[in-house]
Amino acid sequence: MRGKVTKRCHLPAITSPPPANASAMPFEYTTLLVAAIFSSSAIAFTLLTNWIGMRKERSLILSSIGLILLSLALALMSMRNGRYDTLTLSVPFSLLLVGLSFIHASIRVFLRKTNLWPSVILAASTIVLSITPYFIGLMGLGGIIINVTTALILALCAFEYFAARTDSRLTVLTVGSLYLLIAVSYLTTAGLLVMEGEWILYPVEDRWYDSANAIITLLGITGIGALTVTLQFSRASKSDLKAARTDPLTGVFNRRALFERFDAETAIPGQAVLVFDLDHFKQVNDRLGHAGGDSVLRGFGEILQQHFGDDAMIARIGGEEFCVVVDEHNSRQAGEMAEDLRLGFASLNLPGGRDGSAATVSIGLATAGPDESFESVLSRADAALYKAKRGGRNTVRMASVRAA
Repeated sequence: MRGKVTKRCHLPAITSPPPANASAMPFEYTTLLVAAIFSSSAIAFTLLTNWIGMRKERSLILSSIGLILLSLALALMSMRNGRYDTLTLSVPFSLLLVGLSFIHASIRVFLRKTNLWPSVILAASTIVLSITPYFIGLMGLGGIIINVTTALILALCAFEYFAARTDSRLTVLTVGSLYLLIAVSYLTTAGLLVMEGEWILYPVEDRWYDSANAIITLLGITGIGALTVTLQFSRASKSDLKAARTDPLTGVFNRRALFERFDAETAIPGQAVLVFDLDHFKQVNDRLGHAGGDSVLRGFGEILQQHFGDDAMIARIGGEEFCVVVDEHNSRQAGEMAEDLRLGFASLNLPGGRDGSAATVSIGLATAGPDESFESVLSRADAALYKAKRGGRNTVRMASVRAA
């Protein structure tokens, strides 16, 4: 008869004991664990440092917490010293799943999703599902399930990136692909464990796919960490650039943004330029104070955006002066849009002059002719605006068409 083989639990890549014959494996498992700990900790420190400088980016602190929990889980696994009881398995696994759920939450926050309940539910459900087998002695089944649940969270992280709409599309897709690659690695490990058919205890020897899984995870986490930092810096840079080009009071573009886009360019023939000036605005400030004047300016900025939408270039170019550039496809309707806006602004009944009348606006409009510069069109629109103001205000005046 064959002698009885002494067995103990064989766990997935993150929990497997060191191989009996180290020379048979390209990397010792404990070495991979230590490398993963250092990598995760370094990335966590980097993200935490960045968060200190960008407190509004909550995704950074969530990612840092997640990676710290992952590092702690890996450290506990490396200190088991051959123990495979319920406590030494369930605690690090729980930390692992909570850490991954924090990372999932950080991705949702980065993508401007405010509902974090999916991440909370994910953490609670996967922990219960994964560690229950350890409490009833099914160590092998627990090892399979922890691989599956880990793959599930990683796949959901990948899905969040794949479904994202952002300017940094290539980087986002690359990060999502790395998450998916690690998820496939864990799912493959689970499938190979199922094929071995040991549901309670596993032989001591290590498996080649354990180390392969650990290597893929280590490289994937390192790549994800580097690209995550890149995405954060890219967003911060775009945010700073947007702030430099945006009027902080009204939320529309500022004069700098307008002339960066159109300065020294030949205007497109048929392109319409509209210049707006709020009537008697000094009286508004004198009567209501600067806070009241700011409220009127914000209201006008909002109505400009409502009437012209995202297709037009809307900018505040002075204290109470605004400019809107409409493309040639909509220039024929520019006069009608200007008149509708004038009437709509007056109907808001925002406080105006000393007599308590509603705030009104004067508008000048010019259409670009052949080979005409933007500055020329703007100058003609400005001249039309002054005609509107001299003609009694609260009206729209159009500049004559420029000869070819």
